[in-house]
Amino acid sequence: MQARPDKPRLAWAVTGSGHYLEECLEIIRDLDDVDIFYSRAGEEVVRMYGHDPKGINHKGRVYRDRAASSPPVGLFYRGDYHSLVVAPATSNTVAKMVLGLSDSLVTNVYAQAGKCRIPSIILACDTEQEIDTPAPDRIVRVWPREIDLAHTHKLRSYEATTVVENPEKLLAAIKVRLEEVNQQAIDVAETR
Repeated sequence: MQARPDKPRLAWAVTGSGHYLEECLEIIRDLDDVDIFYSRAGEEVVRMYGHDPKGINHKGRVYRDRAASSPPVGLFYRGDYHSLVVAPATSNTVAKMVLGLSDSLVTNVYAQAGKCRIPSIILACDTEQEIDTPAPDRIVRVWPREIDLAHTHKLRSYEATTVVENPEKLLAAIKVRLEEVNQQAIDVAETR
């Protein structure tokens, strides 16, 4: 296991969706102190859209879904992370989160973040009745199923979980969370 960082970082999980992928990668590139956790499909889709999964964030660590027990979840237990972002989050990932399944790296880090009381911010792909989404070579219109929309709605009720509908709201939620983390660090330093 890698050395513990000097201060807790942001964990960012990428799932296998092209919807808002480019916007999410731009946000990641602009952040400091962020590590990326790829689902198998997430890593595959990042490549399909012309990106090198290792080249997205030169400042942080990269974890891939390659082991059945998801060993990187231990980093949440030892305090390496102050927050988790899952963006973009596919309907499959959201459904698993709602049902409490942790059978992939991304769903496992979401579950463990919750068990460690680490707040999560989720950019769910299926939030509207009809959306235009980029495929690798064109824009495609899709109509999320009622079950997909219901899972997104249900996830909003989960403790320590913020669900957002678009990259602008994602960035705003991340900024709010980073301000909270910075204020907590100031408060701790003042009590010493």
